[in-house]
Amino acid sequence: MTEQIAKMRNVALAGHGGAGKTSLAEAMLFKAGVINRLGKVEEGNTSMDFQPEEVKKQQSVSSAFHKYTWKKHEISIMDTPGDQNFVSAATTCIPGADSVIMVIDGVDGPSAMTEVLGACVDKYNLPSVLFINKMDRERANLQTAAETCERTLKRKVIIVQMPIGTEANLKGIVDILSGKAYLYDENGKATISEVPDDMADDVEAARASFVENIAELDDELLEKYLEGEELSEADLIKTFRKGILSCAFSPVLCGSATKLIGMDLLFDFINNALPSPLDRGAWTAKDKNGEEFQIEPDPNAPFYGFVFNTIVDAYAGRLSVFRVISGTLGKEGTFINVRKDVKERFTQLLEILGKEQKPITEALPGSIVAVAKLKETFTGDTISGDKYITFDAPDPMPPVISFAVSSKNKGEDDKVHGALRKIMEEDTGLQLKREIETNETILSGRGLVHIETTIEKIKRKFNVDMEISTPKVPYRETFKKKIRVQGRHKKQSGGHGQFGDCWIVLEPGAKGSGFEFVDKIVGGSIPKTYIPAVEKGVVESSQKGILAGFPCVDFRVTVDDGSYHSVDSSEMAFKMAGSIAFKKAAEQAGATLLEPIMKISIVVPEEFTGDIMGDLNSRRGRIMGMDTEGNKQVINANVPMAEILRYAPDLRSMTGGRGTFTMDFDHYDEVPGDIAAKVIEKIKAEREE
Repeated sequence: MTEQIAKMRNVALAGHGGAGKTSLAEAMLFKAGVINRLGKVEEGNTSMDFQPEEVKKQQSVSSAFHKYTWKKHEISIMDTPGDQNFVSAATTCIPGADSVIMVIDGVDGPSAMTEVLGACVDKYNLPSVLFINKMDRERANLQTAAETCERTLKRKVIIVQMPIGTEANLKGIVDILSGKAYLYDENGKATISEVPDDMADDVEAARASFVENIAELDDELLEKYLEGEELSEADLIKTFRKGILSCAFSPVLCGSATKLIGMDLLFDFINNALPSPLDRGAWTAKDKNGEEFQIEPDPNAPFYGFVFNTIVDAYAGRLSVFRVISGTLGKEGTFINVRKDVKERFTQLLEILGKEQKPITEALPGSIVAVAKLKETFTGDTISGDKYITFDAPDPMPPVISFAVSSKNKGEDDKVHGALRKIMEEDTGLQLKREIETNETILSGRGLVHIETTIEKIKRKFNVDMEISTPKVPYRETFKKKIRVQGRHKKQSGGHGQFGDCWIVLEPGAKGSGFEFVDKIVGGSIPKTYIPAVEKGVVESSQKGILAGFPCVDFRVTVDDGSYHSVDSSEMAFKMAGSIAFKKAAEQAGATLLEPIMKISIVVPEEFTGDIMGDLNSRRGRIMGMDTEGNKQVINANVPMAEILRYAPDLRSMTGGRGTFTMDFDHYDEVPGDIAAKVIEKIKAEREE
């Protein structure tokens, strides 16, 4: 069993959208003989991008899984999304891998999401390889791409392959360590030859640099190197792999996925240099008290697994994708969902192969497998065969934009909520909440495309039609003046009448104080049993202010006098009196509109700081401070919600996708008079319509 685990590789393909991850996965599967036809993203026929939304957009929307075998090694590959709208799916899956191949566009180099995903790789201390793709494209440049990656990812890079030919004349790859050239025909088949004469000097310089970098990782090798001794290839290979496993650097490979150039070299590199589950070693887990344990990848130990992906299907149900951390799992049985403290039963163990699932009989440590129709298990859960321990789950990336969602068809609100809840099991980058004040269901995600794609998925999977709109701002109303008024309710209609009479003082409260009710009745002018009714009348009426119908906040009402009738007075009558008094006072108390102010934290490269601060000022923002985070600036500000409902695409445009932000509610503040007048006029017009 140990030998079998030693030949496993779990590799995530990560990188910016459009770098060619899915094309690389397709080339790997084709070269390994798993598929017999090389699909293309542009034609919508790849093995990994098979969902209708992915075919339509020609990009990955969720993570996909497949396997291939090469020279008796079993490699599981995860093709993760790189577009900022869907990148949360990548950050969820990366912890389930043992290493990451960062796919880099040979023309454009690394970009914003490369940086985000690189930080995720560093967080889990995973070995990473840079595969510079699209070397057959115009302006592709290995050296430039590698140098830019080193600056962007903050990790040392070592070039181990060089292209033979440039752009459309790309013919093959030189392996620097072996000093051999690999020339490819149009079918991706390589012929080994000597390094071309015109590349000899460059390859020799690259090898010298490679040897020096590897020697620096080992004191004995460094001493030999400095004394001018020739370092053996065996020592170099051993230290090279040691450096990769310790994350001391990222090796740089290159090729063209669409032309199948470099695939066999990539396969050998994965087998020989990247870690197995045994190389990754123990996983850290915690018990109920937070005490840490080390869980080794031992096939004879108790079973533990970590769920890192969920696939939801309206017909097949929920598919939970997990990694076996320790123990051996059979084709059916039970385990415990530790976080929920419930027992789950499964009747079939599955391998995911693109859009297909294949039943298997056993899963060893390191295996990426799935089971269907678990009732309580979701992404981030720990599953266990015996005791209570949990593995840390990755935090989903925070949403950056929100929309109000509703059913297109009357009477289908419950279906909308049910479908949204199910799709959120699959996509941890989504958040859902109900805004009571505006009576809206708010769906938040990583971008407009993310939300639109979610709506398309729901339509396809659950046959529910939905529409989105910009959320309404939950304004509030408050008061500036102190007013004393009488509220009197009297009605006679034969038999017992209705009589309630109260005097109240309405006055402004402190910011954030909410509502306070004070009873100052003396002498029994209003019986104690009716005082709560007065308060109830005030509270109910204050839920709809006089300016634009928003709830009133930060005010105090004191009831200090009144009268009653021994027969006609009742709780209902005094409730009406309290309501009348509040409405009368509100009209005279200088009502004003309040708006929610958001606390926003924006992280941008230093060169964009001035533009961002100027933009925030134009949005009525108030800069609260700045911090430095590495080579980036963190700008903290308070900005009215109304001004940043669609901030995500604006920030993306201003920073070329390199800026990120988080946002939370901070407080309510008064809306400037001219803006308040426009808001009130607009809201009244909408309600009349």
